[in-house]
Amino acid sequence: MSRTMPSLVALLGLAAVAGYQNRGKISEMINGLSPSQPTPTTPASGGLLSELGQLFKSGDLGTTLSGGLSDLVGQLKNAGQAHTANSWIAPGANLPVQSDQLGAALGDQTLTELESKTGLSREELLHRLTASLPDIVNQLTPDGRLPTAPEAGNIAGN
Repeated sequence: MSRTMPSLVALLGLAAVAGYQNRGKISEMINGLSPSQPTPTTPASGGLLSELGQLFKSGDLGTTLSGGLSDLVGQLKNAGQAHTANSWIAPGANLPVQSDQLGAALGDQTLTELESKTGLSREELLHRLTASLPDIVNQLTPDGRLPTAPEAGNIAGN
């Protein structure tokens, strides 16, 4: 994963591969990642979910999710998308983000790494992420704020 933000790449990879097709089941997949259980894979995702599973298992799930959310929201805010990011966290409707806006916020390095890890084109990645990230972030921030690492672990465990 990325040397600078492995938790962000893990969260985005999970959102792009699993979240897009199974948006309502992302918590179930995260819940299934425990040190005593094998990592789920699908034919479409091949080793990516296994690699993500190992990242989640190697440390604390809450830390990975909390760090990924914090990195994502920070990058969106730095790219002028604070209002959009805040709508995903706060109760109420989630504002959409455009592919070009999300691409600018994530940056070339992150997108190139995701392309390599998923086998998806940049356009397909951005399409999937713009469709799934608002709901995923909303589900992972039920209290209307970014969760702490222990809180994120509890959210994923529910």
